[in-house]
Amino acid sequence: MDSSLNHRPAVFGRTPVLLCMVLFSLPQICSAQGLFDFERPPIDYHQTIANNPITQLQAKLDQGKTTLKYSDKHGYLPSLMKLLEVSPATQALVYSKSSLQLRLINPATPRALYFNDQIYLGWAAGGDVVEIIATDPQLGSVFYTLPQRLTDSPKFIRDKGQCLQCHAARRTQNVPGPVVRSLFTSHNGQPVYNFGTYVSDHTSPFSQRWGGYYVTGTHGNMRHMGNILVDANQGRSAVDYDDGANVTDLAKLVNTKPYLTNGSDLVALMVLEHQTQMQNLITFARYEEIRGRQYDQSMNAALDRDPKFESEFTKRRTTRSIDNLVRYLLFADEFQLTANVKGTSSFTETFSKRGPRDNQGRSLYQLDLQTRLFRYPLSYMIYSPSFTQLPRSTLQLVAQKLHQLLTADVNAEGLEHLTPKLKLSLLDILKQTHPQIVKYW
Repeated sequence: MDSSLNHRPAVFGRTPVLLCMVLFSLPQICSAQGLFDFERPPIDYHQTIANNPITQLQAKLDQGKTTLKYSDKHGYLPSLMKLLEVSPATQALVYSKSSLQLRLINPATPRALYFNDQIYLGWAAGGDVVEIIATDPQLGSVFYTLPQRLTDSPKFIRDKGQCLQCHAARRTQNVPGPVVRSLFTSHNGQPVYNFGTYVSDHTSPFSQRWGGYYVTGTHGNMRHMGNILVDANQGRSAVDYDDGANVTDLAKLVNTKPYLTNGSDLVALMVLEHQTQMQNLITFARYEEIRGRQYDQSMNAALDRDPKFESEFTKRRTTRSIDNLVRYLLFADEFQLTANVKGTSSFTETFSKRGPRDNQGRSLYQLDLQTRLFRYPLSYMIYSPSFTQLPRSTLQLVAQKLHQLLTADVNAEGLEHLTPKLKLSLLDILKQTHPQIVKYW
């Protein structure tokens, strides 16, 4: 897939290729590869039946228990969002030509992204499909499209592997997953790769975020790459970051009337960045447990060992994945904000009101936005089905590692932000809201 091509979305047979969901920077040519490791046993990604919000919705549609309504302006998008409980306030507008819908995308007609804890949706005006990534507790991220044509029986189409060429790489922890990328973008929407590209999460410097995105919100003297169009002939040194700073109204930049809202909320984008890599690390930990279990079973049988024997090789693999997962859960190496951040939609208020809460009303969903993203720096994704349905042994080790770090007298490197008061707060919140974790302490 070459991001410089100018054509309609590719179609293989009668199945549209899933259009890449969360903004990413395509390599100049995403060449065909052989099977990924997770496409073979023991994970068997494509042969395993998925069970996630999309498959569950499809079952309800097939049984006549619900319906998808079609609108001339947005197709199935608004109805789909309502059924999946995805808020329009999460809207992010992407103007970089960095997906297979590139013919439709430019600074005048950006692509819209929407999300919740388990779903990512992509919509382009005039597009043939709604793009979908669904979080599946057993498989990780599963890719779908929903054709944008009126029918009595809408069908979600699961991707057969084309999306994995760009959505299963080092930038996604080498598992199928979403990713937010930031890249400098020219006036026609083409990425300017030689200016540099970045993968974004909560550790990213503010100055490297949101290239190719419209961004609405205030952030003081901090600067980002959003809302900026560059001239490749003038060089990166000519980029004026002030042009895209503290934009609260997109009216001067783009016509937002075709979209569900008129913004591209800064705070929602920050949450999206954190969530995408959190999901990928959860998936990777699951995959490592499954791979390690198969390796030990095979070796134990070959060497006539106790079937329950766990090799040092497997222990090292699982320990590494668990350590990385727990550190990310605790916002290790998070970029420290130097100015208050404020969005332009209802996202901050509604997201912060979510629960569960402890007896003091504290929640892992509460946002800070003054020095860091969350008031209590422990990822809300710890409540997600993909986390709570991790293999028992992995979940136990994660819980124990988490407890170890939250009760340690000296913080590990990258966790210096965890003051004694914060640690006690996080322990209390978990004790009252997450019995599945606490039972392993």
